[in-house]
Amino acid sequence: MAGLHKPASAVGGPATPRQPGFQAPPSMPRPAVANPAMVSAQAAESAASRAAAACRTVAELHEAIRAFEGCALKATATNTVIARGNPEAPLMIIGEAPGRDEDAQGAPFVGESGQLLDRMLKAIGRDESNVYISNVIFWRPPGNRDPSSEEILACKPFIERLIELVQPKVIACAGKHAAATLLGTTQGITRTRGRWHEYRRGDLVIPAMPLLHPAYLLRQPGVKREAWRDMLTLAAKLDEIAP
Repeated sequence: MAGLHKPASAVGGPATPRQPGFQAPPSMPRPAVANPAMVSAQAAESAASRAAAACRTVAELHEAIRAFEGCALKATATNTVIARGNPEAPLMIIGEAPGRDEDAQGAPFVGESGQLLDRMLKAIGRDESNVYISNVIFWRPPGNRDPSSEEILACKPFIERLIELVQPKVIACAGKHAAATLLGTTQGITRTRGRWHEYRRGDLVIPAMPLLHPAYLLRQPGVKREAWRDMLTLAAKLDEIAP
């Protein structure tokens, strides 16, 4: 009938959202889906940050770490492993995570690799009276596997607060995970070892050196000469800064 217009659907017009079979155009943005693991890790980091910031002493921080439930590794570990040595020492050594012996005894670097570390420290005149030793992770990963990024994220506020409270003159990062976590290094430990970096957090700036982890030296004894040179460099810096 003249003067009347047919509906768009009757003349081949575009479908509308109310019609069956409608699909959003490919260009229409889709809602982002959050990664549950990352959301959980960020929540754990926030909880750890609040707990760490509330601590005013090393002893309080130790208690806060033991009470923390935001790292899944705690459920499979025997002990919480925090530190050994003197918290007033000028040198702080920070490793990666506890192993079997550390988990059993509740102290860092007490197994075979820890005994090697003690011998290396003794060779430059250091022991538990003038060294403070910890890890970036406080619970043993099952099977001594590498810690995950989520586990490191959950524990990082605590090790950062521990450094703030101890305020060492020099930091030695033993192994790739310690160096990457605290210094932001992206190169492998064999390329960064023996070179000076800076640990920076707020107004705190501390000379820091990545070292080959003692466990690596046990597997690769041929690199002990390089490790010994690094220890001598570390000793020279300590003599210079904190004689």
